[in-house]
Amino acid sequence: MSRILLWHGYLLGGTGSNVYSRALAREWRLAGHDVTVVCQEHHPELYDLGGAPVVRPELPGGLLPVFVLDRYEGVEARLLQDFTRAERDDYVEANAAALRELLPADVVFTNHVLLGGPVGAATGAPYRVKAHGSELEYSMRGRPELCAWGRETLAGADAVFVGSEHIRNVLEDVVGHVDRVVEVPPGVDIHEWRPRPRAEALELLLAEARADPPNPGNANERLPDENNAARLAAFLADERPTVVYFGKLIRNKGVHLLIEAMRGLDARCVIVGFGDYRAELEAQAASLPAGQVLFTGPFEHRHLVGLLPLADVSVVPSIFPEAFGMVAAEAAAAGCPPLVARHSGLAEVAAGLEEEYGTRFASLASFATDDVADLRAKLEAILALPAADRALLKESARRAVVARWSWASVAERLLA
Repeated sequence: MSRILLWHGYLLGGTGSNVYSRALAREWRLAGHDVTVVCQEHHPELYDLGGAPVVRPELPGGLLPVFVLDRYEGVEARLLQDFTRAERDDYVEANAAALRELLPADVVFTNHVLLGGPVGAATGAPYRVKAHGSELEYSMRGRPELCAWGRETLAGADAVFVGSEHIRNVLEDVVGHVDRVVEVPPGVDIHEWRPRPRAEALELLLAEARADPPNPGNANERLPDENNAARLAAFLADERPTVVYFGKLIRNKGVHLLIEAMRGLDARCVIVGFGDYRAELEAQAASLPAGQVLFTGPFEHRHLVGLLPLADVSVVPSIFPEAFGMVAAEAAAAGCPPLVARHSGLAEVAAGLEEEYGTRFASLASFATDDVADLRAKLEAILALPAADRALLKESARRAVVARWSWASVAERLLA
């Protein structure tokens, strides 16, 4: 058994590195390790961490360095590149001090090149860093001071983990050569994300929606929309072909391409997420036939494990590089075939799907980036498949995840 300190500078809910961190904590705990999570989550009781305790450091000046501006409870989020050097140093020391109080440990595991690298280095203990991609693309690229800081602190790490060949290349492109880089893909909980019969999935989704906290006027963008249970029940009442998107609602995620691709399709679309581009997307969707698109606000895993088995395809239309297609892998595990833009880490997910699909269905795993016509054509092809072929596609998608991206194997490899 190992004593592990898992540092993540943000929350535990939502998507991306938040999900990665909480899933790692849970898997390591289930494997018998002693794990403490150090993060900014105010409500850790909402998440299954396998019993791992959570420590939340106080932030100097209440400032939280982020890569994309969002609202955070109790702190002021500010872009990392807009921090002064003194503010960055204060943040690093506050977090490193919290970790030092928890030492000794066999493993100090930190997330994000910045500021995980500096935080790990400042503990004085051996540390490992997971590069996620968002810090590299949104905050570090083109900023020599931040790139140099990342390079210096990674040099002292026992290992630097990347989730894909794409992120390995981005890391070297942004910070220069780094030693001891190890490629370990993100994982998927194949027990949580699984196919379910339609009636069971719908009942689960509606039950979770009814359990959501109130959100009058949808004033809190981080909560699901008000009255979602009734809205979803009406929208999903029949078995009309269904397309799903879940993730951030920012322009780089390419959701506008999906909405345009839905034009003329005999299918409905559920769009899950929050972000500063939602109003524009809703205005765009208003030009489609009434009732074709439903926005729900953000969902947690507890909602999505019910929603995805109800869908025929999950689209990941990003127009900006992605470290790894976690949402695509989660959808595939739930038996909802993903259709991804073919670039960066998404292309690696597509390649895994294609191996399982075989030559007959391989072209249905991806579409040309930023190409509405190709996206629409692929959607039409998937939705036109006979029921038996569609079932085969769903089975093949899940098989790809089980073989390549289960959390148990990923968590073990990160400690090797």
